[in-house]
Amino acid sequence: GLVEVPMGITLKEIIFDIGGGIQGGRKFKAVQTGGPSGGCIPESMLDLPVDFDELTRVGSMMGSGGMIVMDEKNCMVDIAKYFVGFLVGELCGKCLPCREGVKRMHEILTRITEGHGKMEDIELLEQLAATLTETALCGLGQSAPNPVMSTLAHFRDEYEAHIIDKRCPAKVCKALITYNISEKCPNCGLCVKACPQGAITPVEKKKPVILDQAKCIKCGSCMDACKLQMVELK
Repeated sequence: GLVEVPMGITLKEIIFDIGGGIQGGRKFKAVQTGGPSGGCIPESMLDLPVDFDELTRVGSMMGSGGMIVMDEKNCMVDIAKYFVGFLVGELCGKCLPCREGVKRMHEILTRITEGHGKMEDIELLEQLAATLTETALCGLGQSAPNPVMSTLAHFRDEYEAHIIDKRCPAKVCKALITYNISEKCPNCGLCVKACPQGAITPVEKKKPVILDQAKCIKCGSCMDACKLQMVELK
């Protein structure tokens, strides 16, 4: 939607009073302001007034005036990877820090979301961010680290969960999640029909279907098809 609001109105007023809050009764997690190179602002800062200085102070920006609201079903590491990936395609390639630095940040974030991250990656991301902010020639390069630094500042525990525990708390990153069929599955067959890989095999009546993990591509079709919520995500 497109809404005109006075400068100084709070994030909370825009998201909950004007925007109507989070759909489906889910919990607010963060809001990203200003476009792809804006920062992600957590729930604790919802009373922040929307103006140029205040948004810059917390590691975001006014930018285009856009806002993307996220709930508990969003993985903040995946969100940072998404926005940095978008910025990779926007680079002009003129200066070395931006041309190489943003690409390296995206590679590191991809590695973390695929379960191959190391704790040293967090320090490397911070070093790359500092270099970009100080040496990139234009505003895009200087602000490119915002999605990474803001998520590291407010959601570092999610990065650590991906790296140390090899799990995605939001159950978004495919390499770190597994779909399972509940033992209470009545074998209605809806998931069998929905699976594009033929990874789900029906057995005798009223017995749970069998999901072949080797064939599963983690597309979520089985979960969408199941009306009894018998597909579990771990």
